[in-house]
Amino acid sequence: MKRKKTATSGTSIRLSAHEKICAERMQTLIKTIDELRSDVKQLHSDMSKGKGVIAFLIIVGGLVGSVLAILKFVK
Repeated sequence: MKRKKTATSGTSIRLSAHEKICAERMQTLIKTIDELRSDVKQLHSDMSKGKGVIAFLIIVGGLVGSVLAILKFVK
């Protein structure tokens, strides 16, 4: 004799399929969030390096300007 599918067995099959889909989505979200975190860290370090380069260029420009100003007044 064939067993009839009851409402609860159909529901449990749908729930388990839904749970699999949700688990895959969560794994994808977690992976994406981890990638975004690493990208933000990399951008932060790049910005810090850029700030250092700009500060260095301002200091060198100031020194060159000072030397040129002194040479202009000495003549």
